[in-house]
Amino acid sequence: MSIFTPEDLIMYLYQETSPEKTAAIKEALATDWALQQKFKVIEESAKTLSPVLFSPRAEAVMNVLNYARETMPVTTH
Repeated sequence: MSIFTPEDLIMYLYQETSPEKTAAIKEALATDWALQQKFKVIEESAKTLSPVLFSPRAEAVMNVLNYARETMPVTTH
């Protein structure tokens, strides 16, 4: 039985795991049939995701910047 969660497999898929965890997942995938099936489902699901990237509206960005400017502590040198 594998100790890896779906979140671990997703991070592995997107190459966001540490070198140690990557090696451990690779080893487990080589021998654990159930884990292989779970990873295959995650991999296929990732292929169906839309590659479209979204950006915030300019108004939202300006609101954040204005808020940061208004709440930034004043420093004197």
